[in-house]
Amino acid sequence: MGRRVIFHIDVNSAFLSWEAVYRVRFLGERLDLRTIPSAVGGDIAKRRGIILAKSIPAKKYKIQTGEPVVSALRKYPQLVLVPPHYSLYEKCSNAFMEILKNYSDKVEQYSIDEAFMDMTEMELLFGKPVVAANTIKDEIYHNLGFTVNVGISDNKLLAKMASDFHKPNRVHTLFTEEIEQKMWHLPVRDLFFVGGATEQKLHSIGIQTIGELANADVTMLKAMFKKHGEILWNFANGRDVSEVEAEPPENKGYGNTTTIPFDVTDAQTAKMVLLSLVETIGRRLRKDNVSIEVVSVGIRYCDFHYESHQGTLQSPTNITQEIYEMVCRLFDELWNGACMPIRHLGVHTSRITHEAPSRQMTLFDNKDYEKLEKLDRAIDSIRERFGADAVQRASFLKQKQIDHMGGGIAKSMK
Repeated sequence: MGRRVIFHIDVNSAFLSWEAVYRVRFLGERLDLRTIPSAVGGDIAKRRGIILAKSIPAKKYKIQTGEPVVSALRKYPQLVLVPPHYSLYEKCSNAFMEILKNYSDKVEQYSIDEAFMDMTEMELLFGKPVVAANTIKDEIYHNLGFTVNVGISDNKLLAKMASDFHKPNRVHTLFTEEIEQKMWHLPVRDLFFVGGATEQKLHSIGIQTIGELANADVTMLKAMFKKHGEILWNFANGRDVSEVEAEPPENKGYGNTTTIPFDVTDAQTAKMVLLSLVETIGRRLRKDNVSIEVVSVGIRYCDFHYESHQGTLQSPTNITQEIYEMVCRLFDELWNGACMPIRHLGVHTSRITHEAPSRQMTLFDNKDYEKLEKLDRAIDSIRERFGADAVQRASFLKQKQIDHMGGGIAKSMK
């Protein structure tokens, strides 16, 4: 086998682009949100929630994905804000992935708006890598109306780095032999998964660029950052051996995942993200009048490594609190501590039952399940009538970067 060829395909400003395409193509609007400072945000009417996606013109005003809506409006009061429509985004994502699968049987959906493709030895079918990437990019634009960036390399890390180069609607290569020319001059913050705290620590020891990090003493980095220091050093040198994992068969269950817009290194924050995922799953279960027995938690770390852990509930349930308690227990058993930042979290459920659950009580179980069920139903009713943001847990009020009903298909109840 020749050298590996890996593509990373990333939708440009996904939620914003999908909103724009829908409004222009199906609602007949003349103004394209992608051409003006605009953003998809949380509760626009109440100036709450976070910025979920922004247009490229909005970058001029330093609007950031993940920042509170009220903060973005302070920066640019004329920012055009539109509410999210997650069911639309799910359909766009599925159509996007179906096109990719026409070019490779190894497609790994990394999040709702990005994927890796193993294009090794596909040259006879689709031409040289750059030609194939442009073909895919153009087909997505002509058929679906939105643009993507495609990064090409011999490993996943560098392919993802390449896709983040100049946007939008571009194809970039970053093969191992190109990293010194194309990557080493970049600020160290541009390296995949170097967050603000890590950047400051690196600056404190005189490391400003990715090249300086690549040529630093790895022993010193390990002393400062532990295992994460060696990972950073390998990333700066373009080293990554992870494989493109083809999508597994769709589970017969309910799930939700999210790629977090910042590094998570503590259990409390991770569990808040997991709670936001469970909120959505619980609502969907109750809407369909089903219960689940098996719960699994998945963690993807900053080096692309993925782990999951599952457990079986004592009785079938669709109660949010009961599912969340199991999720927290599974997370605690699975998480490797703060050794490596978390970038992606998922919750999946299976073993669905459509029958009214018969609860097996235990001597030490004193929960009022009937009360919890009534509470969930009441909250569902309010959200159905007044919108998903009408009711949220108090614990989310201080978590401005975490949507209280998060994930790729959060709030997708239509």
